[in-house]
Order: sequence, then structure tokens, then C-alpha cells
Amino acid sequence: MRPASRPRRHCTPRIEPVRIPYEGTTLPGYLYRADTTGTPRPTLIMHSGFDGTAEELHFSGALAAVERGYTVLTFDGPGQPGPRHREGLVFRPDWENVIAPVVDFAEGLPEVDSSRIALLGSSMGGLLAPRAAAFEHRLAALIALDGVHDLGAISARNIPGDRQEAERRLRADSDPQLDARLQQIVTQDATARWAINHGMYVMGVDTPRAFSASYLDYTLRDGLAEQIRCPTLVCDAAEDEFFKGQPRQLYDHLTCPKTLMVFTAEEGAGAHCHPGAMRHSLARVLDRLDDTLATTP
Repeated sequence: MRPASRPRRHCTPRIEPVRIPYEGTTLPGYLYRADTTGTPRPTLIMHSGFDGTAEELHFSGALAAVERGYTVLTFDGPGQPGPRHREGLVFRPDWENVIAPVVDFAEGLPEVDSSRIALLGSSMGGLLAPRAAAFEHRLAALIALDGVHDLGAISARNIPGDRQEAERRLRADSDPQLDARLQQIVTQDATARWAINHGMYVMGVDTPRAFSASYLDYTLRDGLAEQIRCPTLVCDAAEDEFFKGQPRQLYDHLTCPKTLMVFTAEEGAGAHCHPGAMRHSLARVLDRLDDTLATTP
């Protein structure tokens, strides 16, 4: 005789897959509720960057935030895995046109306090989220984890000459010498080979030079960072192998209320996005967000 089955306990937090309306299609995401009362709560919208997924955000901030009583909405945007694979959507630099419909969706949820919506972007999202915040002024707080000021600097740094010359060559109709140099990098460096091949896919371009050129459009230069109004937390990994120095550049250009939070190797959090000390780094970030939203009218 089979033993009587035990009643199933509902998972806490409750997580619901959602589809966010976006330009004739939808973006996939997950809604985390702190409880089942439908009470409006401070809300954290989260997205990743170059190759991250909404699913991995569960472990890199969503669960930690909902345990503190936040409503959390995670999603994949254009260029990120779900929309790129299923809808063919590639990255776009005007990320405010991605975040605006996500905020619209969030404001329609009973669990969301629309006066206390924060946005967190991780990795390349540390540029995309600030770019969105420069134009989307319904946000009560912004977290760049970690901050990025200008992806174009990464494309230009290995090209002889100044930034103007690098941009000219990257955008030129033809530059066989630069094409050969980039192909040599692809052949010799496994990490670069993956990054360039993946980059061509998510940007929707066909050559390494076109991918490098696409990065020139992802920037907060020319007064864009200065348009951000909401309180902003810029995180910085002291030993970041990808964006070293960029968080400080972003922080220096901000004119809004701002905080620079540096994570070190001694904390175990000195690497890109702090994977060696997630609980520690998220505790610091969310403590700061608690303080910021506590002062929101």
C-alpha cells in the first residue's frame, strides 16, 4: 500500500514566467512576488548583458532582493538569449526603447509600487541600464553592476592612432589590413574567438570588424551620462578583466546623486561582476538600494 502523499508546499518566493509586450512581439522574463497579498512593493527590474540570461539572474540578485521584500522583474532584451534565438532580435544601443515597455508592464502589476522602481544592469548591462536611465525618468534608482562608460573604447584601444582614426577605420567600407589583424586575433586567442563570434551573432553582423564597429554606438559619451537624474550606484570590480577603469569614468560623468562602490580581491569580489563573493556583494548593493528607496517620496 502506497503511503499517503504529503501536501506540496508552495515555493517561496513565487516565481511566474511572464511575456512583456515589445514592438509587436514579447520579451521573456520572470516575476518574483514576495507574498500573495498583491501589496505594492519597491520593485527591482533586472537584466544582464552580452551573454547572460534572465535565468541566471535568479542567483545573482533576484532571489536576494525578493527575500528582502522586493517585487523583482527579470527579463531578456533584444540580443540576449531568448529574444535572439526565438525572435531574431539583436542588440540595440537605444536601450531606453527596451526599458520603457518593461516599466510600462511593471506599472500594470498590483505588486509594484510605481514610485519606487529601480533598474539593475549587470556586465554589459552596466552600460545599457544607464543609457536607458538617461531617458527613462520614471526610475527611482539605478544600479550599474559593474559600470561601463564606453564600449567603443574597447574596440579602439588596439588600433593605432587616436579615437577618431580608430572609428574611421572600423566604419570604413574596406580595410583589409585591419580585417587581417582581427582575423589573426580570432585564430590565436580562444577567448577573443568566442567573444567575436558571439558578438557577430548578437549584434547581427557578419565580420569581426563590423562587430567591433557596432561597439562604437554603445556609449554614454557626449553628455548622455549627464542626463541621468535618479540616484545611481556604480559598482567597480578592482580586478575586472573586461572593463577596468570604466566604472570610474561613468561615475565621474554623472551629475545625479551617485555612489561608487568598489569590490576587492580581499573580499573575494574583485573579479568581473563579483562571482567569488555573491552574497557579500549583493548584501552591499541591496543595503544601498534599501537606503535609497527609503528616502523616495
